[in-house]
Amino acid sequence: MIKTSNTCRLVISISGNGTNLQAIIKACATKKFLATVVGVISNKSHAYGLQRAQNAGIPTYVVDHRDFNSRTEFDAALKEVIDELNPSLVILAGFMRILGGELVEHLLGRIMNIHPSLLPNYPGLNTHIQALKDGANEHGATVHFVTSKLDSGPIILQKRIPIETNDTPQNLAKRVHQCEHKIYPRVISWFADGRLKLLKDVVYLDGNPIDNRHPS
Repeated sequence: MIKTSNTCRLVISISGNGTNLQAIIKACATKKFLATVVGVISNKSHAYGLQRAQNAGIPTYVVDHRDFNSRTEFDAALKEVIDELNPSLVILAGFMRILGGELVEHLLGRIMNIHPSLLPNYPGLNTHIQALKDGANEHGATVHFVTSKLDSGPIILQKRIPIETNDTPQNLAKRVHQCEHKIYPRVISWFADGRLKLLKDVVYLDGNPIDNRHPS
C-alpha cells in the first residue's frame, strides 16, 4: 500500500538495538496503520537500530551528543534535524538522552516515550532490578507524552504483567519488551488516526479524557 500525503509522519529517536523501532516499522507496513517512518535519529553511530532502519529504506541521521559542548547545543542540532523532517509525531524508543525543556516545549503534544515500568513507579534506569528488589507483584511498560520532567509526562497506556517467583532482571526485561512492542504501535495508531490528543496535560482518546492508569 502506498501511503498518502495525509499519513502521520513519524521520526524515531534511538540509542541502541531498536527493537521498538522494528515493531513500529512492521506496524507501518500494514494497510490500516496510517503512519510512516520518515527518519530515524540516533546519538550513537553504531546503534544497531540504524541498520534496521536502513534495511527498511528509511533515512538515518546521527547527532552524537559527544560532538557538542553542552546539552543546549546538542538539543539545537537535534531540533534542526527533526524540523527538517517535518514530523507529525516524534517517538523516543530507547533514546538515552534527556532532552532540554526548550526542545520538549517545541514538540509538546507530539512527542512520546515508552518506559519499562508502570509509571510513576521506577522512573529512570534499572527498572527491572528495582521491581525485583522491592518484591513487587507486577511490572510492565508505560507509553506517555513527554514533558520537561523525566518520565513524568501524562500517561497514555500501560500494559501490566505479573512478576513470577523465578524472574530475573533478564527474563523480566524480555517480557516487558514484549509488552512494549504491543502497546507502542497501538498508541501511535491512535495518534495517526486523530483519536489521541494532549490538551493542557490531559490525554484525550476519542474526545474523552482517559485516566492515567488505563491498563491493557
